[in-house]
Amino acid sequence: MFKTLAFYIALVAICAGVGFKYYLEAVPDVPDLDYQKWWGDGQKPEKDDESIRPFKVTFNDSMIDDLKQRLMKRRPFRQPLEGAQSLYGMNTFYLEKIIKYWLEEYNFKERADRLNRFPHFKTRIQGLDIHYMHVKPEVKDKKVLPLLMLHGWPSSSKEFDMVIPTLTKPADGYDFVFEVIAADLPGFGFSQGTNKRGLSPLQMAIIMRNLMMRLGYKQYYIQAGDWGSQTATHMCTLFPNDILGFHTNMPVSSRPISDVKFFLGSFFPSLVMEQKYISRIYPLKKFFDYIMRESGYFHLQATKPDSVGVALTDSPAGLAAYTLEKIGVCSNRDQLDTPHGGLENIPLDDLLDTVTIIWVNDCIVTSMRIYMEAFASDDVFIVHNIPTPVPTAVVNFKHEVVYQPDWILRDKYPNLVRSTTLEFGGHFAAMHTPKEFAEEVYASFKDILQFRKNTNNTK
Repeated sequence: MFKTLAFYIALVAICAGVGFKYYLEAVPDVPDLDYQKWWGDGQKPEKDDESIRPFKVTFNDSMIDDLKQRLMKRRPFRQPLEGAQSLYGMNTFYLEKIIKYWLEEYNFKERADRLNRFPHFKTRIQGLDIHYMHVKPEVKDKKVLPLLMLHGWPSSSKEFDMVIPTLTKPADGYDFVFEVIAADLPGFGFSQGTNKRGLSPLQMAIIMRNLMMRLGYKQYYIQAGDWGSQTATHMCTLFPNDILGFHTNMPVSSRPISDVKFFLGSFFPSLVMEQKYISRIYPLKKFFDYIMRESGYFHLQATKPDSVGVALTDSPAGLAAYTLEKIGVCSNRDQLDTPHGGLENIPLDDLLDTVTIIWVNDCIVTSMRIYMEAFASDDVFIVHNIPTPVPTAVVNFKHEVVYQPDWILRDKYPNLVRSTTLEFGGHFAAMHTPKEFAEEVYASFKDILQFRKNTNNTK
């Protein structure tokens, strides 16, 4: 009797395990999406403006005067606790130095001129004015690869201004060069936000694809990080015939089977990843301590972005503290015992470019809403669970926000043609380590081109 009972229990367990595995590996159908949804004010007009307009970055005198007045009239900061350094957030002694520099030394006009060394444009896509930089290489004997570059929060296309000159010039050992289209996501930088609900990274993927079609590109390559990487991943999933190759410095698989692998891997990590990288995600207690310590902003922006947005929209000092603190910790999470909290890894002028662009365009609220919209749509989770055949290359800088080994990444990117893990750098790699970032982009797309050649997929 007991043997029979044990047999049936074992049979049920096996069936349940097989069924669960089938459930985890099942690939859903692409949801029914509106690929021309109108995000502009009011109703969609019968004929939309499809013009491409030159654009110039301008930091005008009235904006500068208002900003400086607000900085000078701010209330005194509460000093940090003794010995706390940056553990409690932005060290206000260090913030005082940043504000002083912003007031007295940051050259608004020169920084705008620096951005304007590249051609800027705007065009209306699905009712929103989308801003992008378009830099073409001056070469005759190289293959030119159109490369869409997408940023994350709290950033903009400015994040790429240090690497664009390198990517658009020939590099030794490569028979190709890039033509860069660095776009601002809707609601970020100089791109218009929407007054309608639902503008998730999935919907931004559609907008970015329509942008590339507007510019005349039927096929192209993508480089992206942070929310730009999520947007680009959705583009690769929805439009795999359009994307010839994808490179990301924030690779993430959000499939349910990946979550299970992540948990199971904690029991025998040395069996599923190299020993020297285990500490990036295991033990789980260390990982979850880090998530609990640093993800408060994420939960806030994914639930009540408009509330905190009121304070950040009104106070440039508050905006600088809130955004720069996150940039610092994502550049080096191990430097909380310093006054700068990781900020000194990136040039101060580039940090203040980022904050100034947010202030000029009043886009902190529209950019933060992406966190809420990303978790408000079932369609986003469905598309996350669909693998993409697009050949993909990834780089993991040491202090990237999240790390996943290749055996997990292949759940989403089965054609993972290159994976690099580095012992330096962080989340904002194009600003933090631009030379190494550009080198990795070149090497990655060389591997992607070779993969496509080997598989006779040379479109």
